[in-house]
Amino acid sequence: MKKILLLAVLSGVYFAQAQNVLTPEKLWQVQRVAAVGISKDKQRVVYTVATPDIAANKSIRKKYTIAISGGTPIEITNEAEFINNDRISPDGKHIIYADEVKLQQLAGKELYPDLPKSDAYVYTSLNYRHWDTWEDGAYNHVFVAPYSNGKSTAGKDIMPNEPYDAPTKPFGGDEDFVWHPDSKHIVYVAKKKFGTDYAVSTNTDLFQYNIETGKTTNLTESNKGYDIAPQYNQYAELAWMQMKRDGYEADKQDLIVLVKGQYPINLTAHRDDIHVEGFKWSEDGRTLFFWAPINGTLQLFQVNNPGLTKMLPVIKQLTAGDFDITGIVAQVGNTLVLSRTDMNTAAELYTLNLQSNELVQLTHVNDAFYSSLAKCKTERRWVNTTDGKKMLVWVIYPPGFDATKKYPTLLYCQGGPQSPLTQFYSFRWNFQLMASQGYIIVAPNRRGMPGHGTKWNEAISKDHGGQVMNDYLSAIDDISKAPFVDKNRLGCVGASYGGYSVFMLAGMHNNRFKTFISHDGIFDTKSMYGTTEELWFVNFDYGGAYWDKNPSAQKSFGMQNPSNHVAKWTTPIMIVQGGMDFRVPIEQGLQAFQAAQLRGIKSKLLYLPGENHWVSTAQNGLVWQREFFKWLKETL
Repeated sequence: MKKILLLAVLSGVYFAQAQNVLTPEKLWQVQRVAAVGISKDKQRVVYTVATPDIAANKSIRKKYTIAISGGTPIEITNEAEFINNDRISPDGKHIIYADEVKLQQLAGKELYPDLPKSDAYVYTSLNYRHWDTWEDGAYNHVFVAPYSNGKSTAGKDIMPNEPYDAPTKPFGGDEDFVWHPDSKHIVYVAKKKFGTDYAVSTNTDLFQYNIETGKTTNLTESNKGYDIAPQYNQYAELAWMQMKRDGYEADKQDLIVLVKGQYPINLTAHRDDIHVEGFKWSEDGRTLFFWAPINGTLQLFQVNNPGLTKMLPVIKQLTAGDFDITGIVAQVGNTLVLSRTDMNTAAELYTLNLQSNELVQLTHVNDAFYSSLAKCKTERRWVNTTDGKKMLVWVIYPPGFDATKKYPTLLYCQGGPQSPLTQFYSFRWNFQLMASQGYIIVAPNRRGMPGHGTKWNEAISKDHGGQVMNDYLSAIDDISKAPFVDKNRLGCVGASYGGYSVFMLAGMHNNRFKTFISHDGIFDTKSMYGTTEELWFVNFDYGGAYWDKNPSAQKSFGMQNPSNHVAKWTTPIMIVQGGMDFRVPIEQGLQAFQAAQLRGIKSKLLYLPGENHWVSTAQNGLVWQREFFKWLKETL
């Protein structure tokens, strides 16, 4: 009898624990796993675990190794003892690194040394600021230095006096410059355009530098769009990712291989639904592995190398399921080490057996944390659009969902605009977190998302406020037919292009929604054009400048400009704006809040002066989430 009673008590405890739901505070307890690489003996994986420290407003990062076959992780202090340094040339004689080089004097105190307290800057061209940083005349450059016995001497700038960045700003890193297997050449990524020309172009190229002669050769001069992420195999064949059109940052991204140093072959052009997100050479150099969005997830693919196989490129999908493959660490024999997420779990490392296709979890950093949380069911729903297409919509249900009850429902509007909406795990726009507060989340793969064919992806360009808005409304109208959706408690939320979508829908939703939340959204396309830094985006996607007379531009700055529809705003709206966001600058959020206030609409402004287009610090992230759910509780 006592045993039965004890089991009943333990079962009750377990059930209570299992019914715990994700909260903002708990989300900031999730540890963040990131792969570093494979060990020198190819027996272990090296990775980091970042643990948020709310009080310190930063993360504490530790390093570990784990056997590829699994087992107990070992904490390490020096990763260099375990993995090869790819900054050292294959012959071990040189090392490459990046450093800033001051090439221009732009500050007032530099121009006028007798005014040392001046904080002025003087600019004569565009690109005077980028992402969240004002131009100060310093550029990233690649250096090469002699290396011996673990030490190097002074490095040589391989781009002397060139006002260009390598690695590229703002996000370029070590992947932007690599060694050729012959140890005599370095290949690096740069956009060798300056000032206003830089601000209107996406034309990055791959440049090859000869360390013996000092000669630099442009390997991709014929291509006018992005060329990025160079990687060599052991046969000195170069692979990289490429977009064709200059100025179109969301063009189809293909995987290219340069055979025998002169014959570029596009490995993915024949697949209209493939947009390569990242890749890695196979161990034997005969194939390449890559990940790409496909039907609402990110999956792993393999394509043969025609340079060695002498066959036309054949693409094979290696994984499938409601999860995302977000990175490839390494191949060891028949095993691939990968990073994987889904809407209920943050990134962990997995192994994939290339013979059996069995995917096995390798790291278990957050297993204990998630074991006490109730998961959210995710469901694929196919919705008819107003122009007769089928659209994939992700629906995320609250833990313990009961179809006999009615739930408030949120339409989630994805940013980008041309970014995939997959089984990602975000530490801000977290579907599990939102659903765990009792909301059904509706997340449509609307027009402008890769993974559904190039035509579907490109349909949003020059039509930001057109068919896409109908797609959103089709998604929310379809789910609203379900008896478990409370049609009187519908909300609409989103960031970036999703924030623009919120502003547009606020003027055309015909009382569907009871509340809105827009984060760093474009409110006025005209002032956006006048203040954003990457002008290639607005030039291409808006069809030109606001003074141009072509129909696309007139539509973008006219009927598809949210500020032109404020007279129809009647619904409560919360607006979030980062003060250091130069992509969607501060006036966008301030104008929207001012308009709502002057129209007498219940509204709130969450201003984050030190944040850019994202929210990167722990305490600001918690303020964001608390205010987000506080607003929904008040208005929905």
